[in-house]
Amino acid sequence: MTKKPLHTFHIPVMGLAYTIDSPIRVAQYGISSVVSIADDDLIEKMRNFYSKKFNFPYEEISQKFHDYRAERITSYLNLVDKIVKEKFEIFKTELAESKTALENFMAMLPNTSDIKKGFQNLLEDGISFKENIQHYIESHLSTGEIDVNIMTKLDKDNFDKNTQLPIEFNDAHAALRGFAKSNLESSVVLSAGMNPRLYSYFENFSDFYPNENNQLKKKIILKVSDYRSAMIQGNFLAKKGLWVSEYRIESGLNCGGHAFATEGLLLGTILEEFKQKKEQLVQSSHELMIKALQLKNQTFPNEPLDLKISVQGGVGTSEEHDFLLDIYNVDSVGWGTPFLLVPEATSVDQATRNLLIKAKEEDLYLSHISPLGVPFNTLRGTTNETLKLKRVQENKAGSSCPKRFLALSKEYDPQGICSASKKFQDIKLEELESIKETISPETFEKSKAQITEKSCLCVGLANASYLENDIKIKGQAQGVVICPGPNMAYFDQEVSLKNMLQHIYGGKSVLQTADRPNLFVKELKMYIQYFKNEIENISGEITNAQLKKWNTFKTNLLDGINYYQDLFSSTLYFEVDSDKIKNDFVFYKLELTAIKIPS
Repeated sequence: MTKKPLHTFHIPVMGLAYTIDSPIRVAQYGISSVVSIADDDLIEKMRNFYSKKFNFPYEEISQKFHDYRAERITSYLNLVDKIVKEKFEIFKTELAESKTALENFMAMLPNTSDIKKGFQNLLEDGISFKENIQHYIESHLSTGEIDVNIMTKLDKDNFDKNTQLPIEFNDAHAALRGFAKSNLESSVVLSAGMNPRLYSYFENFSDFYPNENNQLKKKIILKVSDYRSAMIQGNFLAKKGLWVSEYRIESGLNCGGHAFATEGLLLGTILEEFKQKKEQLVQSSHELMIKALQLKNQTFPNEPLDLKISVQGGVGTSEEHDFLLDIYNVDSVGWGTPFLLVPEATSVDQATRNLLIKAKEEDLYLSHISPLGVPFNTLRGTTNETLKLKRVQENKAGSSCPKRFLALSKEYDPQGICSASKKFQDIKLEELESIKETISPETFEKSKAQITEKSCLCVGLANASYLENDIKIKGQAQGVVICPGPNMAYFDQEVSLKNMLQHIYGGKSVLQTADRPNLFVKELKMYIQYFKNEIENISGEITNAQLKKWNTFKTNLLDGINYYQDLFSSTLYFEVDSDKIKNDFVFYKLELTAIKIPS
C-alpha cells in the first residue's frame, strides 16, 4: 500500500551542490527533495565524506574505471538511500519513545494533515498511547522522496583521446544510467526541454515500465513551462511505453537558476490550463502508452496511472502556498530559494549564506553568466564574481575549465569548449582585438564584457558543499556561484527547519518585511521588464518573425492580467492585500499597454 505524503511541499533541485545531500538531512521527516546528478566529481567526494561520517566502507571510483560517471552516481545514490533508511528507523524509535519528539514533529506537519490528527488522538488517549503509537508510526510514516535531476541540455559528447565514445557515454545518458541502476524507488526530474536521444534511452531500463501490479519502481517527472510543452513531451514518451508521473510547472522568470521565459504566458494562466485539461493530458498519454506496451509485449495497465501536477517559483507565504493547492488543485508546491537559509536542509557555506541574508531586490538579478546562453538568476557580490573580475583586470580572463560539463560549443574544437573557459575567451578576445580599429570604443567594451562575463558554473555551483564540509578544493580559485530566485530579497535571517515548515503551513511567519509583492504580481513585473529589454536591446534589422513574437508576447501578458483581474475580484484569498494587488494589476496593465512595438 502506498502511503500518503506527509507534506504538501517539496524542495526542488538547487545548483549542483545546494541540495546534493538534502535527502540525508530531511527525508526522515517525510520531506521530498531533488539531488542534482550532473557533477560526478562532487558526487564522488560527497560519497567519500558521508561514508566516513556514517562508518560505511569506501573505495574510490576513479576516472580510470570503465563507466566511472554512472558508477559514481549509482554508488552515491545507494549510499544516500542507506543513510536515509537508517536515520528513518532511528527517528521512528525516537517518536515512539519521546512525547516531546513527537510533539516537535507534529509542529512540522500541516494542520490539515490526517496523520497529524491521528497523532493528536493518540496523545489525548494516554492510556493506550504506548500500545498503539508504534503501529501507527509504521502504518502511516514514510520517508520523503530521494528524487534526482538531469538537465537535458547537459549531454556533452565524451571522447577517449580523439575517439568519440558511444552516445550512452554522453553526460546526461550516463547520469540516467547511474540513477536507473541504483536501488532508489523514486523519480528523475528532467529539466531544460526535450532531448529526444535521452528520452529514447529510457527504453533500456525496465524500472521505468509498469510491473504486473501496475506500479513503477522509477518514475519520470517533467519540469515544463506550459501545457503545450507537457503534451508534446508526454506523448513522445508515451509512444515509447513510458509514463510521465508528474508535470512540474515552474515560473519562467520568478525562479532560481536558469530562467526559461515563456512567450508571455503567466503562471496563473498556465496552471489554469493544466487544471482544465488535465484529463486530456492523462487520456492522450494513456492511449499511446498502451499501444506501445502492447507492441513490446509488455504488461500494460487498463486504467491510467497516477499523474500529479506540481508548481514552483517565487512562492513565499503560507497563503500563496494554500492558494496554489486550493485554486489549481496541485499536488505539491516547490519551496526552493527560502531553504537556502535553512542549514538543516541545504548545503551552503556560511559566508555565502550571510550574503544571501543581506541581499536586497537590487542584488538579485537575471544575468548572462551562464555558458549555456540562457538567462541565469544570481546574486551580486559573490566570491566568484570578485575572482572573475580580478582575472579580467589582470588580462587573464576565463576559467581553467577542469570539469568540462558545459564544454558544449564546437565553434573551435569538435570535442567542445566552454564559453567560460580561458581557451575560448582568449580566442574571442583576440578576434575582437583584430577589429578594434573598425568599431567604436563603446562597442568594443560592450563586446569584451559579453565575452568575459561568463562564469565557471561547474566549479562555482559545487564549491559551497566543499567549503561547508571542509573538503579540499583543488585547482584555480573560482569562489562560489549561488543561484537564488528574486524571492530571496524578502527572507533575511537564518531559519531552523521547524520554523520554515511552520512558515509554510501558516503557524508563524519568518518574513520580517511587510512590502513583499504577491508572487503573481512579482512575476508579471519581471516579464514586463524582460519584454522591454528584448525590444530595447535588439540589434540589426527587425524581422517579421520578431515582430510576430513580440506581439504574441504582449497579447499573452495582457490576457494574463485580465485573467488575474477576474480571478482576484472573486477569491477569498489575499484579503489583507487585495486592494494593493488589484492596483498593481491596473498599474502594470497601463505600463504594458504603453510599450510600443517597433514597426
